[in-house]
Amino acid sequence: NESHPTDRDYNAVFWFNLLVGMALYVLLFFSAPLLVLFYKNQTPAIVPLARYAFLAILITAFSTSQSAWLFKNLRTKQLAKASMTATLLSCLTGVTMAYGGCGYWSLATQNLVYVFVNTVLLWHYSPWHPKLQWDFAPVRRMFGFSWKVMVTTIATQINNNVINVLTVRHFGQMRAGNYFQAYQWDSKAFSLVQGMVSQVAQPVLVDLREDGQRQLGAFRKLMRFTAFIAFPLLLGLRLVSHEFIVLTIGEKWLASVPLLQLLCLGGCVMPLCTLLSNMVLSKGRSDLYLWATLALCLLQVGLMAVLWPRGLTTMVGAYVALSWSWLFVWFLLVRMLTG
Repeated sequence: NESHPTDRDYNAVFWFNLLVGMALYVLLFFSAPLLVLFYKNQTPAIVPLARYAFLAILITAFSTSQSAWLFKNLRTKQLAKASMTATLLSCLTGVTMAYGGCGYWSLATQNLVYVFVNTVLLWHYSPWHPKLQWDFAPVRRMFGFSWKVMVTTIATQINNNVINVLTVRHFGQMRAGNYFQAYQWDSKAFSLVQGMVSQVAQPVLVDLREDGQRQLGAFRKLMRFTAFIAFPLLLGLRLVSHEFIVLTIGEKWLASVPLLQLLCLGGCVMPLCTLLSNMVLSKGRSDLYLWATLALCLLQVGLMAVLWPRGLTTMVGAYVALSWSWLFVWFLLVRMLTG
């Protein structure tokens, strides 16, 4: 069951994820040429690059159950060690390849090194390992809940990357580069808080769901702690964004500063939105989680498609405004479920 999963559950999830990962990689491998058509033949080299980068899906499929076991059992120290080691080694690889003249291949390799090292370390830290048993009954039992989470995750990825895609298509690679630099520093900052809170919030909220008052008390403490970290961090980054960009990536990227300042205003509520959505999930309402995220995705894609002729800054401003608006949507859903 979802409160106390067994070895049989973890084993079923492992083999199911591996099969799905292989199928997705094959599908994406043969779909890669469509990217050239979408980007109007601006980047023909994207096909081999995409096929190489898509290997991350296959590698990650090997570690889903190990990660879930560590997550469920609050082994945050081991998760942090794996992630930090993978980040360090992947960054060293990316920088070395970039200095060696490998260009965009260094970015793709950096991500592959990260997922490979992280996967190996998760296997090392997790005492659970798969068995050669093909029993998918637990997957069928969980499917009613989990398919909604899967679709929601896909929609979230679309939300996070829609401006990246439209910027390259409509504004060219230079402006896309400015946006990407702003987005990556903003996302690194809010993801730091988001990851720190999520590793604890979801398992704790699920364990306490039989006692509504204790769960609500823990949730309020998590909200206060998240806000206490997120707002100073993101608004502080906004305050020093000019100096930060010059020191880290140089003056040639100064055009990304106004975009970073805007994104930081939205980034400070992202960890809170994640925490609120975790509370919705802990109540077993993956349907609400799905529809709220899909509605956000459709609104965002529609807004970006309408606003791109007005310029990149307008698009980013609308994205930030929508992020703040959806904080209150999640808040109302949580209030409805908890009273």
